[in-house]
Amino acid sequence: MLTMIPKENYLRVLRHDHPEWVPLVRECDDWIGPPVVERPDRAGLDAFGVRWNYEASAEGGTFPAQGGHTITDLAQWRRQITIPDLARFDWSEPARAAAAVDRPTRVIVGFVEMGLFERSYLLLGMDEALVAYVTHPELMYDLLGELADYKIALIRRLHEAIRMDILWYGDDWGNQRSLFLPPPVWRRVVRPHTQRIYDCAKSLGIMIDQHSCGKVDEVVGDMVEMGATMWNPCQPCNDLAGLKKKYGGRIAFSGGIDSQFVLARRGVTADEVRAHVRLRIDQMAAGGGYVATPSHGVPYDKAIFDAMNDEIRTYGRAYYAKK
Repeated sequence: MLTMIPKENYLRVLRHDHPEWVPLVRECDDWIGPPVVERPDRAGLDAFGVRWNYEASAEGGTFPAQGGHTITDLAQWRRQITIPDLARFDWSEPARAAAAVDRPTRVIVGFVEMGLFERSYLLLGMDEALVAYVTHPELMYDLLGELADYKIALIRRLHEAIRMDILWYGDDWGNQRSLFLPPPVWRRVVRPHTQRIYDCAKSLGIMIDQHSCGKVDEVVGDMVEMGATMWNPCQPCNDLAGLKKKYGGRIAFSGGIDSQFVLARRGVTADEVRAHVRLRIDQMAAGGGYVATPSHGVPYDKAIFDAMNDEIRTYGRAYYAKK
């Protein structure tokens, strides 16, 4: 018999403190973002002046336009960058959304996307940014410092409006084979300013859910040292079972149910999906610290998605009941 409400169980998962079941994502969390548009939902400019295109068939719809970046000369970045003026935005809507949340039973997640690495390549163009991280790390360090100052101000302003419990902070650091940057470069340029963002959140009593797609297992230990509460979406190109064994009591994991080779695979059966869910829970849920959800958000066949959710609910409860 379950004795906890979903919010209590979820917080116990994050604290590695004897939860009663493996939760589904969005089980008790309400997501609220700032009014600053960092990724438009249609063609046009974002708040930094970067141009985006729109394609209805593309997952997510919008994508950076070729040549739409704003910094054309890294040495002149201070003259060419546009930092959004937070005072010019209407913060009443996120405040109203937060006021409607039943705080005793729900968790508020502040949604802050386009982190330091992502924003840097949006401003410079991907090719130019990747080269600059290696050839001019000192200039990139200074640029990321300016971006971090903005992100910190944004997080503080959003927190004033919504009093978030968790910061969902998005910054994709990897592709399916490796980090985009050599680990020493990431640690020299990206980590220090990301640490400042973490320190801001922690000073406000906010837990940190670090979003990073791709194969980033080389820096999961860094996330732990920096103070991340959870990492998502834990794509299976990483050694998830190994990471759980190494860091399981120090960071929670959200995701891991294989989108690419299981859920979205042509011809996959409900039984195969259920077996995969059980495998991932067996690998990741010991002692708490696991939220079960797909490793990426793409359209799924409804019957397959329903089978996944049902198996999470049933096996995710049985898992802790038998411990």
